[in-house]
Amino acid sequence: MSTPTSARPSRRSLQRSLHRPLGLTAALALPLAALVACGDGATEGASPAARPAPSGAPSSSSSPSGATAAPAAPTEVATDTPRLVVTYEGGDIGVFDATTLEPVADLELPGYNRVNAAGDGRHVLVSTTGGFQVLDAGTWEEPHGDHGHYYTSDPVLTDVVHEAVKPAHVVTHAGRTALFDDGTGASVVVDSASIADPDAQARVVEAPAAHHGVAVEMADGRLVTTEGTEDERSTIVLRDAGGAEIARTDDCPGMHGEATAADEVAVVGCEDGIVIVRGEELLKVAAPDAYGRIGNQAGSDTSPVVLGDYKRDADAEVPEPTQTVSLTDTATGELQLVDLPSSYTFRSLGRGEDGEALVLGTDGSLHVVDEETGELERSIPVVAAWTEPEDWQEPRPALRVHEGTAYVTEPATREVHAVDVETGEVFATAALEQVPDEVVVATGTAAEGAPEGEHAHEGEHEDHEHEDEAAEESTR
Repeated sequence: MSTPTSARPSRRSLQRSLHRPLGLTAALALPLAALVACGDGATEGASPAARPAPSGAPSSSSSPSGATAAPAAPTEVATDTPRLVVTYEGGDIGVFDATTLEPVADLELPGYNRVNAAGDGRHVLVSTTGGFQVLDAGTWEEPHGDHGHYYTSDPVLTDVVHEAVKPAHVVTHAGRTALFDDGTGASVVVDSASIADPDAQARVVEAPAAHHGVAVEMADGRLVTTEGTEDERSTIVLRDAGGAEIARTDDCPGMHGEATAADEVAVVGCEDGIVIVRGEELLKVAAPDAYGRIGNQAGSDTSPVVLGDYKRDADAEVPEPTQTVSLTDTATGELQLVDLPSSYTFRSLGRGEDGEALVLGTDGSLHVVDEETGELERSIPVVAAWTEPEDWQEPRPALRVHEGTAYVTEPATREVHAVDVETGEVFATAALEQVPDEVVVATGTAAEGAPEGEHAHEGEHEDHEHEDEAAEESTR
């Protein structure tokens, strides 16, 4: 499985209080396959039950030794216990303690799997054949008055699958989780706290045609969605909480990716700049080049500035290596380009605890950039130098950040590293038996506004089955 070395809690982890501020958790679950693209509009209502995995599927939970194991009863713990979820090349998923990188479980799921946080601190959504399958990372918080109670249990792939023809982007914000189906163009938004509930209420927005798109709901109910076709996409639509259209723009060719920033602002990337969603306005910020693609972004609730990639070659058969990133100030509409010591890829962007821009370079270093000035503050050596693979689905070093710790995968050595962003110390490394691909964190904490718990072991799953099928890829 894996062998952690030099493991110790980070300094910031040790400084956390046992009773952290309570957060908001919400509710989800809607099969997307039923949302055949036909017209344009928003509806709300109870979603039909999510599809269970077929009976007879292989066991979805196993102990670190690889033996099949039934889910253990939850154990109350003193504080939050974040867990790292890592996909492997060719299939299967590993779960680790995010502080020590000790292995927790191996989950069997053949195929090309992609993972996204579900927004409730406990679950992870796995984009696989037929939809978004809910993975219970086995760590959560139950708010109780002025404090929270924390629990852990065995991770498990649940039998809840939110159907989608081509499961693609998952966006969580302000206690809401938006699922986008590239196969229909439909968006489904639900309360994050009910991600494993097949009967949750959902907000549904259908699209005129299938396309590779995205959706995000803001805290006040404003909803950003996209429209396009399989061949062309350039439209962004903003709706109010009731579903009425507020604004739209067709001036975002090749639109891709999103992020949220301070003061409830969102952005969507284009091939010639970026669109800022601020209040009831859609503001286009043009790139300094005729073709200046900002297709992947990383935002922070503590900063109005959004970090983005930046590519100038419209004719490249594969994404060309670039040493330039973009910093867009969503408050002023200013776009700044910053040159780095090395190139990077779409899995290289992250944000620090204080809003700093983080970029994992092909030189093996984590580059820390002041998001306001664009100044390169320092470069932290983490992994060996590497080259971007030609196929976007091939594993390459990936970055994920949680509360001052940067998690970096290293496919070439089959390792994952934990880095204290402030001190630059690589304080834990796990050696893996398989090649790592994508990585995500289940925080173990409830989001703001979560319903109070009963000190019971809610959310246990009785039948933990999953599909024994090859996973459906989604286009980057």
